[in-house]
Amino acid sequence: MDRLFYLSHAPIDFYFRPTPETFVVEEVPLYPFSGEGEHLILQIRKKNLSTWQMLQIISEQIGVKLRDIGYAGLKDKNALTYQYVSLPKKYEANLQNLNHPAIKIMEKTYHTNKLRLGHLKGNRFFIRLKKVSPVDAKRIDEVLKIIEKEGMPNYFGYQRFGIEGDNWRLGEQIVAGSKKERNRKLRKLLINAYQSHLFNLWLSKRVELSRLIASFEPKELTNVLDLPSGVVKELKAQKRFFKILPGDIAMHYPFGKIFYVEDTPAEAERFWQRQISPTGLLPGERVKRADGLAREIEKDFDDERIEEFGDRRYAWVFVEELKGEYKEKEAQYELSFFLPKGSYATVLLEELAHKKLQGE
Repeated sequence: MDRLFYLSHAPIDFYFRPTPETFVVEEVPLYPFSGEGEHLILQIRKKNLSTWQMLQIISEQIGVKLRDIGYAGLKDKNALTYQYVSLPKKYEANLQNLNHPAIKIMEKTYHTNKLRLGHLKGNRFFIRLKKVSPVDAKRIDEVLKIIEKEGMPNYFGYQRFGIEGDNWRLGEQIVAGSKKERNRKLRKLLINAYQSHLFNLWLSKRVELSRLIASFEPKELTNVLDLPSGVVKELKAQKRFFKILPGDIAMHYPFGKIFYVEDTPAEAERFWQRQISPTGLLPGERVKRADGLAREIEKDFDDERIEEFGDRRYAWVFVEELKGEYKEKEAQYELSFFLPKGSYATVLLEELAHKKLQGE
């Protein structure tokens, strides 16, 4: 597992298996739709279908080409999900031909633009945990309070790495030249998994550093981290668990432009106010690298051989609209929350459980 938990509680027992009854995801659009234009916007509820399967069914039954269907994000297969798609308005009459037991059109409107990948504010989740004892329910309550206040590391979840969890290894082999992959889409998918794996390793290292800073006094840290006492005191004084380093690249939160951190105490305060968040590197071409102390750590998780485009990703995200309710009679704990786009609900669940959940 390439993820280090940031909380230190003992593991909490519960059972979670994603199904339409236990896992519900609802897209939140980036902006309101205009209600007019040449693009038909549909909110679709799907059950036990991947986004690709849903799009294929729509294409075949309505007669629209796949490339003409727009969507903002990919949604889990083993879930009940609500997501938006767009298609040219001229196909509206053909909607009567859409007939599938796992697909239902919930809303219909119009917009001037085709939906594009990433045109998404985030997702709302509803999750039902089973086999929860009263004692563990109280522990879940306490941990959720901490997560609500502090936020959580924005790791890529296990879904990013394939059924066996080793897609990143194949991606690394492609980058190293020891494996060939002619299928361009599959090649990109595998390299993306490798980029994500490097990001997770980097983030684990930064979580480990933040843990050290929280656990030791400044005098001890000066020797442990081999850093000037002034820098150590600045890091120790930061209010949030995750520490911003000199030379970090941060981004306005929940979306905005990236910038280099120069005044660390000032940016740490803005991080505390949830106005910004530090970012981590997805190695590749045409992407900014960190500087100074932040780069010293980042470079160990960089691979300049990667020819795919790189990116910066929030290292830390904040959970909003977080609610939890224990149903003792059923021994179930229900929670709902909002996460920004690209963040994984399963990462929150694993932080909560303090153990790996894949395969349960």
